[in-house]
Amino acid sequence: MSAVTPPVVVHGAVPRHEPEGDNYLNHERGFLSWALTLDHKRIGLMYMGGILLAFFVGGLFALGVRTMLWSPMQAVLDPITGQVTNTEAMNRAHDLYNHFFTLHGAVMVFMFIIPVVPAIMGNFVLPLQLGAKDVAFPRLNLLSFYCWCAGGLLFMWLLLSGVLHVIFPQINFTYPNGYGLDTGWTFYTPYSSAKAQGAVIPATLAVFILGFSSILTGVNFIASIHMLRPKGMTWFKMPLFLWATYSTSVIQILATPVLAITVLLLCAERWLGIGIFDPALGGDPILFQHFFWFYSHPAVYIMILPAMGVISELIVTFSRKHIFGYSFIAMSSLAIALLSFFVWGHHMFISGQSALTDAVFSLITFAVAIPSAIKVFNWLATLYQADIRLKVPMLYALGFIMLFTIGGLTGLFLGTLAVDVALTNTYFIVAHFHYVMMGSTLFAFIGGMYYWWPKMFGKMFNERWALIAFIFVFVGFNLTFFPQFIAGTLGMPRRYAYYLPQFVSYHRASTIGAFTMATGLFLVLGNWIHSLRRGAKAPANPWGANTLEWRTPSPPPHDNFKVPPIADDPYNLAGWIENEQTGEWTYDADRAAALEPHAAH
Repeated sequence: MSAVTPPVVVHGAVPRHEPEGDNYLNHERGFLSWALTLDHKRIGLMYMGGILLAFFVGGLFALGVRTMLWSPMQAVLDPITGQVTNTEAMNRAHDLYNHFFTLHGAVMVFMFIIPVVPAIMGNFVLPLQLGAKDVAFPRLNLLSFYCWCAGGLLFMWLLLSGVLHVIFPQINFTYPNGYGLDTGWTFYTPYSSAKAQGAVIPATLAVFILGFSSILTGVNFIASIHMLRPKGMTWFKMPLFLWATYSTSVIQILATPVLAITVLLLCAERWLGIGIFDPALGGDPILFQHFFWFYSHPAVYIMILPAMGVISELIVTFSRKHIFGYSFIAMSSLAIALLSFFVWGHHMFISGQSALTDAVFSLITFAVAIPSAIKVFNWLATLYQADIRLKVPMLYALGFIMLFTIGGLTGLFLGTLAVDVALTNTYFIVAHFHYVMMGSTLFAFIGGMYYWWPKMFGKMFNERWALIAFIFVFVGFNLTFFPQFIAGTLGMPRRYAYYLPQFVSYHRASTIGAFTMATGLFLVLGNWIHSLRRGAKAPANPWGANTLEWRTPSPPPHDNFKVPPIADDPYNLAGWIENEQTGEWTYDADRAAALEPHAAH
């Protein structure tokens, strides 16, 4: 029997003809009301502005990399002397290329993919799904945002300074010891520690500050889930997005300090001349790889676990069916979080580890695929014989399943020792990484934004243009990265500006795909902006979902709920009835109570 009757009539909010009431957007006005806000919803929107700006910068330089790879960079030989005639120009072009792909990778990883879902959707949605007024520590939440801003601004400037110096070599854009970074986003030693030119140390300190933001956010989310769950919400009646966010927060708290330790050791080596990573000082560069990947592989799941939580919400809502295997999906999130700390060594199969160590890491790599496969299986089982609604958020969810499956299966190839040795440092790795990280996380983020957009801003988006944008993004993404699987299998090395003519067609297909995807992303942005200006007023629950965030008006009031809600099964959709003519949803408590046991089963 349902424990609650959601307070919803027709739209679940005030009728359309009534004047707009107080909400978090207009509760207070002025710059300081935003800059000093403790409202989790406003903090989520401020994160959104900063992270989307970082995404724009990282994407712009991705297009720059793809443009430079349209044709292979190669020096021109004088036909008479046989000497290279444009050495200086080629060195400058290669230097610019190295800065481009370093900036693209570093910004996308540290400033977009890692924080995007937890910082934006976690901040906005998590307290609403808990039926709470705010997160457990609102001031800590604001501090984490300003840590992200401070670290991000320093990081961005140091990265951009290298590009500016290559373009304008006569001007000193940064601190006296060097310009920018061209080491790749991994900052591998000894190159990053011994190189005379380069802002590696201050850049790693910027990453250190960004890490504090991640840790503080994780602490806040764990405390919120433990302390603020409403009446009726037991651990196994939590929305799966909360399970995914909880698991991600555990990784953030345990793994991020390892990155901080690595950064401090790198600084100590540079400033004190202590041999830790640099072999010229008696250090071991492989130690840096162990430290780095011990953080960075769990960071992969910091990127993907929240996205999986978003997909679970979308699959249920738009299949109109109770989630299949709720407990298995919830526990698989914790299993992924645990196993993620034991697989870092599969990034180092060619680094000189012992054969036994390689075999152990290979085995654990296969094991970590099991909980991910459980999620995919349960999502597909939920879709089986369901009343599927192909709304735009659902299209992104289905795209996620496809892209994540391709990325996951190619990851199993790389977990196989003999295959990994052949494919390491080729474009096969680039394609695999982007299918798992960029494709899956990006699709979940955009799908989640479309899903919660009406709740965030109280406006509906244009479904037709959203569909067109999805086609551009989906086709463009696959055209960009699928040819790279083939090129990598044929031996095309990654990070190279020069390549053999046999790979030209693959690179040109990738470049065309990148610009196609960029077109789709600009259409997505344009649709969101148009929605804010001219979008139709959104009802409280435009999708007929049953989690608590849909039981408050759109946009939510400053305090979220006038009366603390009582939670029931978040995936029992039996009580929601759609008006086929208007597309609006109403709630029938008696119908929900009658059908809940069947739906839960």
